[in-house]
Amino acid sequence: MALAVLKSRALNGMDAPEVTVEVHLANGLPAFTIVGLPETEVKESKDRVRAALQNARFDFPAQRITVNLAPADLPKESGRFDLPIALGILAASGQIPADALDQYEFAGELSLSGELRPIRGALAMTFAICQSAQRQQTDARAFILPKENAEEAALVSEARIFPAESLLQVCAHFAAIDPDSKIAAHQSRPHSERITYPDFSDVKAQTQAKRALEVAAAGRHSVLLIGPPGTGKSMLASRFPGILPGMTDQEALESAAVQSLSNGFHLTKWKQRPYRNPHHTASAVALVGGGGTPRPGEISLAHHGVLFLDELPEFDRKVLEVLREPLESGHIHISRAAKQAHFPARFQLIAAMNPCPCGYLGHSNNKCHCTPDAITRYQGKISGPLLDRIDMQVLVQALPQDDLFAPHQSENSNAIQDRVEAAFQRQLLRQGKPNNLLDSKEIDLHCYADSATEHLLRSAMLKLNWSARAYHRVLKVARSIADLANSPSILPAHVAEAIQYRRALREH
Repeated sequence: MALAVLKSRALNGMDAPEVTVEVHLANGLPAFTIVGLPETEVKESKDRVRAALQNARFDFPAQRITVNLAPADLPKESGRFDLPIALGILAASGQIPADALDQYEFAGELSLSGELRPIRGALAMTFAICQSAQRQQTDARAFILPKENAEEAALVSEARIFPAESLLQVCAHFAAIDPDSKIAAHQSRPHSERITYPDFSDVKAQTQAKRALEVAAAGRHSVLLIGPPGTGKSMLASRFPGILPGMTDQEALESAAVQSLSNGFHLTKWKQRPYRNPHHTASAVALVGGGGTPRPGEISLAHHGVLFLDELPEFDRKVLEVLREPLESGHIHISRAAKQAHFPARFQLIAAMNPCPCGYLGHSNNKCHCTPDAITRYQGKISGPLLDRIDMQVLVQALPQDDLFAPHQSENSNAIQDRVEAAFQRQLLRQGKPNNLLDSKEIDLHCYADSATEHLLRSAMLKLNWSARAYHRVLKVARSIADLANSPSILPAHVAEAIQYRRALREH
């Protein structure tokens, strides 16, 4: 047979479109050509495949070899096509049977010795195989891939995964000379869901800040922590994932799939909320994703988790502005001249900042020496539109020395999480989504306020010059406070507390 056809997958953002690998052998001067818009990594596979076949004691055909990766207008990158190209050459030259190849899809990078090396995006590709089968109402093809990727791919429960260690093992599977040489299907093992996070019991005092974070966790609200250096802002933020509701299987799979695209997923982190804290020197591309071949950025790697931005005013203003749309929409669409990619970005923003350049504005012991103009410039680094999209502004005060050295017994994260989980379930029963995602019509329906509460809101809106967005966000925060109190309606006390969470930066 001079022609062999196999199936593989490309990566285009979160999508993994099917790629048909066609290998044709023809008479003529020996040559090895790959067509179909291959990038450098794919072009280099010619040398890896040749060495792998020779070192595995196969004959490398001294013919004109043409490999077509279809569709031709889809860019192909990375070394994942090494395995299907090598198998195509062997099938086209009659060295392995080609009868069963159409029942499988293949992906794997080859070493020069023929060993299979892990690839990125295995989980996204497995998702795509099963979804494609569901759309076509057929059985999903089995997936042969490197052994190191098997556990990750098996997270998709309906997938049939065949992990291989080498090219020889894959060839033996199709030769079927000995039944024992068949690759055994991977049996997914149950994953331990025992997850440990830093605990809130480590934080002394800071009752108001803890309460604010509890409200934020209950309704999935974004938070800005404002306070002098050393007051525990970073400590509080690092413990925040531990009080969030537990991840569902679907959320865990979505989060793992995004991290798989950047080689960042480990099975030990299954169902663990992502916590990303990029340095303030990060670029806009690092934050939202991009590149010649678009990769997910920090906001996507924090999908269904927490994005912590410490020293918020130290970030470049243009970098911060790219957060405005994802905070509202929960996704990011990256467009380049030749490529477009779509990534999810449903993250919870926790940011921290000092109130002034020296950090001691409002401190009880240390005196601030900043001028009013310097304070205004410093706080002005955060634009009004971005600040308007942050639901809660929380003041984290410096602890008195007596509180710092006194023995403390603080509430642990498990107790807080139980209350958060109960409030979150009330939201799901009432509206099917967290309070932070309510649109204007749903706010009118689920965030009803009586006349006394409405009067309080109107007074605050007039005094603090709120926008319509700020008004709606205060209502949603008040709804979360009411859910924590198991109150069917929003009371004036709930609104009063929510109003306090919009004033911390203005008071400075």
